[in-house]
Formats: sequence, structure tokens, C-alpha cells
Amino acid sequence: MSSQDGGLTLWTYLGGERMPERLVTKLIQKGAEAELFLDEWHGLKVVRKVRRPKRYRASSLDLEIRQTRTAHEAWMIHEAKKAGVSTPLIYLVDLETNEIIMQYIEGRRLRELIENADSNVRTRLCRGLGEAVGKLHNSGIIHGDLTTSNVIIDGSKIFLIDFGLAEYSEELEKKGVDLLLAERVFYSTHHAYGASCKEAFMEGYEKLVGSDVARRVEGRVRDIARRGRYAVER
Repeated sequence: MSSQDGGLTLWTYLGGERMPERLVTKLIQKGAEAELFLDEWHGLKVVRKVRRPKRYRASSLDLEIRQTRTAHEAWMIHEAKKAGVSTPLIYLVDLETNEIIMQYIEGRRLRELIENADSNVRTRLCRGLGEAVGKLHNSGIIHGDLTTSNVIIDGSKIFLIDFGLAEYSEELEKKGVDLLLAERVFYSTHHAYGASCKEAFMEGYEKLVGSDVARRVEGRVRDIARRGRYAVER
């Protein structure tokens, strides 16, 4: 079955025709919930994201959870693209094997580039990331895992990946959590450039959401950070 919206056809396989034999399979990342494989599919270099069964869950519940999360993530990637954010193309969603086959983005992770780029490039990239997040929030999309490892730079394009924790929300709290995670990554992973990265990011974010919204979200970021410190100190 398929659903079409905004020029994209998203094929979801529940049985019947199976995917063609794969020529290349290489595990590139293993997480708590899913595994990522570099693969070849219909002559295309792709990434397969596979959600494996969890033995600690009842099998029927486990299947329902994995199917729901797989379909939801693919849809959020599609919705982010509609919002004007560069994301991998989705080629196929298989709810029988609970995997997503998507475009492999040729490029480098922002995490690597921040450490090696000159200040002008670093500022441009962080500002661009802020603009991308602003587009998401303007469309009511929360990414949920805004780290520099989930941003790939391909030429002049900034791609956001890994929408496994993404959701719809207009809540100021959820937007604040998104920005707080990005800020913490800037200061912890890229501590030498944390302040400048955050400043450039907020410039891009404010450009898209407006100064009033940016101030309110940044104020909520501070509130969330204070609550977190208080919980730890207690």
C-alpha cells in the first residue's frame, strides 16, 4: 500500500512482494532500539534502519511497538522535508521486517566539521542548523535528538537525520528541550567553540521563528536547565 502527499510516494510493505536480494550489507551503527546498515538496493547506495525484536516484551506488543515507531519515524522524516528541511529520501518502509530503506547521504557529520573547520565555516554551519530547527518548530515538529552527530553536511546542504524520537508539538517546553540538548552538545562535545556555536545557532533559529518566539523558547531553556540542576543537587 502507498500514501502520497506533497509529491512523495511512501511505499509500505506488509507482505507479498519482497525486497530484491541485497549485494552489500555493512553494519554502521548499533543502537538500543535499531541497527543501521550501509546497503545497496535497486542499484542505489542506501541506509537500512532495522528495529529488532525485544525479547523482554510480549511478542504481539513488541511487533505493534516496532511497527508504530517505524511508520512514525518515516512519516516524520517526510513531514520535515515538507517543512523545508533537508532529510534523506525514503525509498521503502517495510512493516513486516520493521525497516526503513532511505537515501545514503554522502557527506560529513557536523560533529567532525565543527572541530576542523575555520571560524567562518563553523559559524555558517551552526547558523544553518539553527535555521533548519526553526523550520521544524514553525511546522510543529520536535526533532527530539538534536546532536551534531545527527547532522550531515553535503556540500552546501545541511541534512537532519535520525527522527526516531521526533514528534508533533507546539509546546514551548518541547521546543526548549530540543534547544537545550543542542546547547549542551555544543558546550560538552565542542567546548572550545561552545559559545560561538550557540550564538550562531540562535541567530539562525531567530531568523526563522522571530525574535519574540526565540526569546520565549530560550527563556524556557533556562527554566529547564535550572530544574535539572535542582533535581541533581537535591
